[in-house]
Amino acid sequence: MRAALWLLALFGVAVAVALFAGNNQGTVTLFWPPYRVDLSLNAVLLILFSVFAILYGALRGTAALLRLPRRARRWRLQQKERAMHASLLDAMSQLLAGRFLRARKAAEASIAQESDLSQSVPIPHGKQLRTLAHIVAAESSHALQDRTTRETHLQQALDSIPPNASTSEQELREGAQLRAARWSLDERDANAALDRMATLSAGASRRTLALRAKLKASRMAHLTGEALDTARLLGKHRAFSPAAAESIVRSLAIELINGAHDPAQLQSAWMSLDANERAMPDLSIHAAQRLSQLEGDPAQVRHWLLPVWERMVDPNDPSISEHQALKLIQVLEANLSGIDATWLARIESAQQANPRDARLQYLSAVACLHRELWGKAQQLFTQAAPKLSDERLRAGAWRFLAELAEHRGDEEAAAHAWKQAAIAAL
Repeated sequence: MRAALWLLALFGVAVAVALFAGNNQGTVTLFWPPYRVDLSLNAVLLILFSVFAILYGALRGTAALLRLPRRARRWRLQQKERAMHASLLDAMSQLLAGRFLRARKAAEASIAQESDLSQSVPIPHGKQLRTLAHIVAAESSHALQDRTTRETHLQQALDSIPPNASTSEQELREGAQLRAARWSLDERDANAALDRMATLSAGASRRTLALRAKLKASRMAHLTGEALDTARLLGKHRAFSPAAAESIVRSLAIELINGAHDPAQLQSAWMSLDANERAMPDLSIHAAQRLSQLEGDPAQVRHWLLPVWERMVDPNDPSISEHQALKLIQVLEANLSGIDATWLARIESAQQANPRDARLQYLSAVACLHRELWGKAQQLFTQAAPKLSDERLRAGAWRFLAELAEHRGDEEAAAHAWKQAAIAAL
């Protein structure tokens, strides 16, 4: 369509010229004494147009000729800039390919080209390119286990971008600091990694990558409390699946509990946990068991176990596994001294609601022993002993029956019970 319009316009111009030039009788007379020159108007117009075209072409040619040195300089600078970018791309490609020595040489070549080019013309993205090249060279040196060269390039990368730089430049600086922290972790130097991450800004330190590195460094440095806080943040950021996050938090909380060496420290560690964490059955049972090992107050042990106990005896809550229930029974058994009427009522109610549960019969019998209810204890032990599947509980039931028989003076029953306890313990 455009070509057709141009063709029509060309025809119109040709018609106009033909009409004007064909019937134009105008004459231009030039007087140059003693001469007189007569020229047609068409010839004068043609001469003027030709002179204009010649002058315009001459001026354009002169300007192009004068621009040649500047264009040549620009071309040389462009070639240097292309070579600089090509060296950086080659360095990154070699790094990804595992050719670390070649990658470092290419990165150092890019740094040298950028330094040479910046002396001739300012490069708007020179800081970012130089920093990135230093990071690539440092990464390659780390892979080559050349720590001195790595630290040199890292420091140069950090010096290239000041702390008050623009946002994009600051992000590159933070990236260099994160990479340095990862290098320290690779070298099993947790303190150095934590020191490097401490220099990050508040926003950068809460990113998932930084939190993962901090979690690893904290666990490596045995800073369990700090690692637990970091794991909680990672769980909120959904850096792990819910099951994985719960497992990590539970393992760190157990490690924190194991680090307590007296009941006061354990109480402080327990209160530092979130409510959701204290509600975890494994964690509650382990904390109570640890408190029992530290010779803590049995009433406090039972208090910590109460939420798990209520979930275990609730028929509508299947979240407590067989292993957790068995461990709960064992911890409660060891901490029934001084049991009050409230706990005794709880245990009896649970046993009556589940009369076929041998574990509850056993626990109720032990509670009766502590309350000096010998007859009821003997009855419950007799019912539970043959049905207990756990060897430890079965052996304990027969042992208690033997002691009760000896207390009554029934030597034959005591011998039989001791025999059964020995068989169960094998």
